[in-house]
Amino acid sequence: MTPEDISALIKDKSISFIDLKFNDLPGLWQHFTIPSSELTGSADLAHSGIFEEGIGFDGSSIRGFQEIQESDMILIPDPATAVIDPVCSHYTLTMICDIYDPITRQPYTRDPRFVAKKAERYLQSTGIADVSYWGPEMEFFIFDDVRFEQNTHSGFYSVDSIEGDWNTARRENPNLGYKARYKEGYFPVPPHDSQQDLRSEMVKTLIGVGIGVEVHHHEVASGGQAEIDMRFDSLTRMADKCMLYKYVVKNVARRFNKVATFMPKPLFGDNGSGMHTHQSLWKGGTNLFFDASGYALLSKLARHYIGGLLAHAPALMAFCAPTTNSYKRLVPGYEAPVNLAYSSRNRSAAVRIPVYTDNPRTKRIEFRPPDPSCNPYLAFAAMLMAGLDGIQNEIDPGEPIDRNIYELDPREAAALRTVPGSLEEAVAALEADHDFLLKGDVFTPDLLDVWIRYKREREIDPVRLRPHPYEFYLYFDL
Repeated sequence: MTPEDISALIKDKSISFIDLKFNDLPGLWQHFTIPSSELTGSADLAHSGIFEEGIGFDGSSIRGFQEIQESDMILIPDPATAVIDPVCSHYTLTMICDIYDPITRQPYTRDPRFVAKKAERYLQSTGIADVSYWGPEMEFFIFDDVRFEQNTHSGFYSVDSIEGDWNTARRENPNLGYKARYKEGYFPVPPHDSQQDLRSEMVKTLIGVGIGVEVHHHEVASGGQAEIDMRFDSLTRMADKCMLYKYVVKNVARRFNKVATFMPKPLFGDNGSGMHTHQSLWKGGTNLFFDASGYALLSKLARHYIGGLLAHAPALMAFCAPTTNSYKRLVPGYEAPVNLAYSSRNRSAAVRIPVYTDNPRTKRIEFRPPDPSCNPYLAFAAMLMAGLDGIQNEIDPGEPIDRNIYELDPREAAALRTVPGSLEEAVAALEADHDFLLKGDVFTPDLLDVWIRYKREREIDPVRLRPHPYEFYLYFDL
């Protein structure tokens, strides 16, 4: 849409409100809403100044943004992102905004969406490719109840799902059984899959706001794990869609009196939620990752891209698996993709090459360690920069591993690198290895400094300093 299109839409649909959304640094949408009459009045919205002058807000109140002495910032909506909001009761037009400095009138270096746009521009400037395509598989849990508390003298959490295997004996007046057994939630039909209609409603809503959906299904974990897969798109547009996807999933779940969470590991002893991320590079309408004679139909360029992902994977995890909870999922010895290797079929490898078809247009690589707690603008941009560094420096990813990694002999297993074991390790890796992110001014030193400081001060230390409930079980009687 153009500003003129939006102005016409507001009149044609009698839209009452305009909602302006933007992304904070950790990855949560923020917003405020304006009556459309405040911006249009007798004039067209296209000439109201909002698309040129923007609207001010307090950046010091947003996580990872400005200090209080430099708090004023500006939002400028992107008309291409305009959709009718699927959640609001009143007819509301929603747009995603870019963030600017009010003094310099320059894009804000810590605006995650700006980072994504710069990554796309940098890709084009290298001459390697015209566009990168992205297809994240976002998993999530749908619960019926969630409670948690943390204070000086106590701490607990409790989540519950009518599907949970732990509820086979609960009085539900009546309990109708059909609870998915632990690790057996993948693809059962109703009545085991009690969330079919809920997910279908989510899919209908996603399609209604312009997000193409390929499939939806129950996921492995007992207790309401789900997956809805979007059709691929270019980097910034896909990151926009990821934010809208989360918004739709959470609000449709709430409409059904349930709660959806993208927390990677909310349950002990069952599968966590990942965000396997499919990616490819194209130039002149040609998929650069395809080679009919290559391993798994991969080109040499694609192998170097994989080499970059594997070489920089420890640092990438600070953006791709950016929470302390992420590393409850990324644990060696299970199905989690912790091994820094690549394979055409092995799902415990960090990089998998799907081999469902030999169509050149579908050839891509799948980076499996990320999870949906990430900020997609930053995670996609970081993965692209790592892959491009691999191409530019012709980083060899080594030989693929198509055997069961957990059955390797001890010498082979010892030589295999893995992702970091904690957020603290990932942040330290980013601190030591980030030059590849600074190319083209895509990531800036101030953004990296704030990200590292935020993770240490607001997440790593607060979790590290608090007693864990299980420590009482282990140590209280010592």
